[in-house]
Amino acid sequence: MEMTRSPLALPFPELPEIDGVTLRVAQAGYKDWRRADITFAELAEGTAAAGVFTKSACASYEIESGREQIKQGTARALIVNSGNANAFAGRKGREAVEQIMRQVADSLDCRPEQVFVSSTGVIGYPLPLDKARDGVAAVSQADPASWEEAATAIGTTDTYPKGATTSAMVGETKVTLSAIIKGSGMIAPDMATMLGYIFTDAAVDPSFLQELLANANAKTFSCITVDSDTSTSDTVLAFATGKAGNALIASFDDPGADAFAAALEDICRQLAHLVVRDGEGAQKFIEIAVVRAQSDDSARTIGLAIANSPLVKTAIAGEDANWGRVVMAVGKAGEPADRDRLSVGFGGYWAAKNGQAVEDFEEEPLAAHLKEQNIRIDVDLGIGQGSATVWTCDLTHGYISINADYRS
Repeated sequence: MEMTRSPLALPFPELPEIDGVTLRVAQAGYKDWRRADITFAELAEGTAAAGVFTKSACASYEIESGREQIKQGTARALIVNSGNANAFAGRKGREAVEQIMRQVADSLDCRPEQVFVSSTGVIGYPLPLDKARDGVAAVSQADPASWEEAATAIGTTDTYPKGATTSAMVGETKVTLSAIIKGSGMIAPDMATMLGYIFTDAAVDPSFLQELLANANAKTFSCITVDSDTSTSDTVLAFATGKAGNALIASFDDPGADAFAAALEDICRQLAHLVVRDGEGAQKFIEIAVVRAQSDDSARTIGLAIANSPLVKTAIAGEDANWGRVVMAVGKAGEPADRDRLSVGFGGYWAAKNGQAVEDFEEEPLAAHLKEQNIRIDVDLGIGQGSATVWTCDLTHGYISINADYRS
């Protein structure tokens, strides 16, 4: 399927290398395409690992295995297969994952459970054992790859490769984080909404890294949606090689812990935005800020009700400041709301305040804002102190075209 680059795409940034991480890509041939579709990240001994995974009840074996593997807190390798989700694939799907884990473990002289595997693509077909075996053999011998090559190889319907970087000072030591992600459709909250991989040279205790990643996820990946559909394969993994030489970060009492936590949340937010910007058929990036809700959780639920509303999303696609549809979405969210205290605005201009349209309401400023690519919707519940921000994209004919032809 020929994919047109999203108009919201951002250039791939210059990502610093991470000491203790070597990337390689190769072609396993999971689909009839001429491109790399298997990615291998070799990790230094002693690398700490953390992960968050989909809450789908029909998750792939890669997810089931990953949930158990992450409990040990260490990793030596990551394999990402693109073009086949290997989900809902029965015993054969499990055999493929176990074969990959053993094959990589043998080459690195490590335990199979230290090899993490992700797969993405069409659901319902097992990874062919021969292609997986030959793909792992090829990628293990491939020359080192760039971040952009790896980001491209893990994609499916993505229209551009996605990467992000940031850094933090841990005591007197600078630590670096570099990350890649894929995601375009089947994007909804409740972890993780895509495949994302974060690498850092910081020394971080695995349990604390897990805590930090879960916290960052709640404010970033679990606050985005493209189409309200949660994948069977969603994964975000964080790997910390410890090669920067900083004193181990094991709790918020340790020097630099707050700075590292902020950097991790920052890179997760960057990645989350990149996924929304590549939403299938997207023409507009939408930020929805909900304030004065009963609680933060309530604000997030209301924000996502708005973000997942086809009527709201199509109104934005049509550049229509239809605040009545936002009111509808607030009302259906199942969270506390007072009609007569509710206010709705677009781009800093209030369309409705305290339960009714603004007197002498002028469409022109709102109409001008909705012609832009970056759209903001403000919702003030007026009943509490809770707040949340979520991100989505508009819903266009392009989404239908992509998904009507997905398996062809």
